[in-house]
Amino acid sequence: MNNTYVGLNKDHHGITQLGRIVLDGRVFGFIPDSEDCAGWDLGRMQLLMDKISAEWDKYDNLPSRLPPELQQRHTEIYAKAMADARARGWDPELGDDD
Repeated sequence: MNNTYVGLNKDHHGITQLGRIVLDGRVFGFIPDSEDCAGWDLGRMQLLMDKISAEWDKYDNLPSRLPPELQQRHTEIYAKAMADARARGWDPELGDDD
């Protein structure tokens, strides 16, 4: 069993929980926008998630409570990620078999 993340750019499942960690890490500036966390082990991803969770707690875990500049980054980063995932075939809607 492989305990490393394939990276946001290669995640054929679209925007997964690990993908959201990458995106939120970018939003808050914990990782550069070019980092997709490919090859990161789950321990390293957990450390990043812990930092992100502490940051989200400041804003009650709501994008609407982010300062304007972070709201804008959040909107832009997530919109691009969703468009990229859809271009790779991701459909966020669950089908009857899901």
